[in-house]
Amino acid sequence: MSTAAERLYALLPAIHRQRDEQQGFPLRALLDVIGAQVQVLEDDIARLYDNSFIETCDDWAVPYIGDLIGYRPLAEAGAPGGGAGQDRRGLDAARLRVLIPRGEVADTLAWRRRKGTLALLEVLAAQVAGWPARAVEFHRLLAWTQHLDHQHPRRGRTVDLRDGRALDALDGPFDRLAHTVDVRRVASRRGAGRYNIPSVGLFVFRLRAYSVTHTPAYCQEGLGSRCFSFSVLGNDSPLFIDPRREDDPTDIAQPINLPQPIRRRWLGADGVGPLYGEGLSFAIAAPDWPTRGAAQPIPAHLIIPADLRDWERYKVPRGKVAVDPVRGRIAFPERGAPRHGVTVSYHYGFSADMGGGEYARATSEPAGALLLRVGREEEFATINAALAAWDVQKQQREVLAAVIEITDSRVYTEALAIRLAPGESLQLRAASRCRPVLRLLDQIVDGVDGLTIEGGAASRFTLDGLLVTGRGVRIAGPEPEEGGRAPAELCDVRIRHCTLVPGWGIHGDCRPRQPAKPSIELLHTRASLVVEHSIVGAIVVVANEVEQDPIAIAIRDSIVDATSHERLAIGSGDQALAFARLRIARCTVIGQVLVHAIDLAENALLLDMVRAGRRQVGCVRFSYVSVESRTPRRSQCQPDLVRQASGGDAELRELETARVRPRFTSLRYGTPGYCQLHGACADEIRRGADDTSEMGAFHDLYQPQRDANLRARLHEYSPAAMEAGILYANQETSA
Repeated sequence: MSTAAERLYALLPAIHRQRDEQQGFPLRALLDVIGAQVQVLEDDIARLYDNSFIETCDDWAVPYIGDLIGYRPLAEAGAPGGGAGQDRRGLDAARLRVLIPRGEVADTLAWRRRKGTLALLEVLAAQVAGWPARAVEFHRLLAWTQHLDHQHPRRGRTVDLRDGRALDALDGPFDRLAHTVDVRRVASRRGAGRYNIPSVGLFVFRLRAYSVTHTPAYCQEGLGSRCFSFSVLGNDSPLFIDPRREDDPTDIAQPINLPQPIRRRWLGADGVGPLYGEGLSFAIAAPDWPTRGAAQPIPAHLIIPADLRDWERYKVPRGKVAVDPVRGRIAFPERGAPRHGVTVSYHYGFSADMGGGEYARATSEPAGALLLRVGREEEFATINAALAAWDVQKQQREVLAAVIEITDSRVYTEALAIRLAPGESLQLRAASRCRPVLRLLDQIVDGVDGLTIEGGAASRFTLDGLLVTGRGVRIAGPEPEEGGRAPAELCDVRIRHCTLVPGWGIHGDCRPRQPAKPSIELLHTRASLVVEHSIVGAIVVVANEVEQDPIAIAIRDSIVDATSHERLAIGSGDQALAFARLRIARCTVIGQVLVHAIDLAENALLLDMVRAGRRQVGCVRFSYVSVESRTPRRSQCQPDLVRQASGGDAELRELETARVRPRFTSLRYGTPGYCQLHGACADEIRRGADDTSEMGAFHDLYQPQRDANLRARLHEYSPAAMEAGILYANQETSA
């Protein structure tokens, strides 16, 4: 019974309780029902005091408190549960924060007191949209004639061609040069102006800075033993600032407070804040360099900024280390290269928690699973050693489930062949906030290199949180039994939060090393494949269409990159249909998709030709599908909608088709803006999902809603006669 029911029952006279016991406690059962409702009422009364404060109130009370202070909800919240979010996980967290903005309601009165201050606009960007930002008053950068008796040295000044730092910051959030007037409105959606008296620009930074900790630098052996890249893949990767919060909320953001690429002139510059050192934006360690037992990481006074465009010719002073943060390159003196390798910690830029990265990931494992940890300070130094230990445990006792967890961000160069017995389950995963690299090399002479996965009946394999380079993943079926019968085999393979480098690797300019090679091969297997929050290359399916059913492939919140629009992203090679049933949601696919059937495709960007063998089943909805595609029934897709709206005008139809073609910041893996929709992309794509978010892999960032909500708040809190507009920083050339 509840506490209230027990109290009520104790108030009854003893004679009634005795008679109730003799009859099987019917009276106590009645009081239990009454007491439950009494308990609800008492709990509600006890919460009345807490529900009077925004910090402690229940979620239902937040709108009522907001109404008391005149809080106006944002128009872009959308209907609760509308779109795909309700189907995936109920009311998703991003939408919940918009519908029940507890923090915004709590700060409303404080914001009203600060209305008209420049720093408030940066606070709004962080609280409403979740974007770091820097606010700039453009009237201070207008070119105007000053009186000699009333000079303004802090205003914009004429260009000094010898001032490299000022020229580097031209037209950016830290511009200090004078400009002529721009009469366009700063808040215009067509073409935003900047330099005008009433204009205030809010430079927002959509890219995030992700850390890589204590990982080996890539030695460029073709250039000698003194040249290294920060990226373990050997590509040029700009270093990003690890942003720090302002000491005072009324301060205007400085470079150290924003996740942006590091400029060469910022290294060691006064007033910028520390960038180099352990726990800071980047650090370099080379054991026993420049002398035996030298302090690590390398002291800051030995680091010199340099333009290492031609780094094989660059002469590094003895005892110094040249660093190019723009390209992510390191050069040592010609006769002073480190002998024991180089380890780096740095930050790179990307849009979201996708692929292998040092971000928090939720993990789970079967009950009673054996946990084996691999790492510098763990029991096992290699993955194969942990696999061997599991084999020993299986011989001693029945252990059907195991988890091999890697607890650091080192590079593991191993050849892995995983064979699971019937009923076994194996997870190969990275610990939360770690990004280990699995480097698969050409080591086997008479066999196949790469990560090979085979299994018996009802066996399962999960790859979680790793970056795989050098080769792909092969999921192979078992050999046929006597009589040609196919035995039971591997049940499913899950790849989540992983990066299977498209093209197996990338060059310095991010071109793929093996552009035609697939990242995942499904060879004569009936195992289903699930890819979540990952970046993968092409998927190739080889199956017996006579003796088995189509393979189930599900891809969610991921990027599938065939490295070219002409190559197969999902197929069977030689332009043949993959014998698979595909379900794809919130993904960006570069390359052609040729499959047996598409059960469902939603909120996806299928940039190139799609061909499904069975058109009478399945559905494609709220997606971009190229004109030449052959798919199941399409609903609310582009460019179908704009072509239908064009009527019979063929010229207008072609113009509209070209207009809604998705535009990206970059389509090369390894660049910060990889697969990010460009600011000039058509609204039909940027707001084309079923919940008015953007199509593609970054759907769940809800960037259109963030933009609209921030614009609404800027209009509300901007000073009279002033206009604030949003300008996207770190925006590269569109692709």
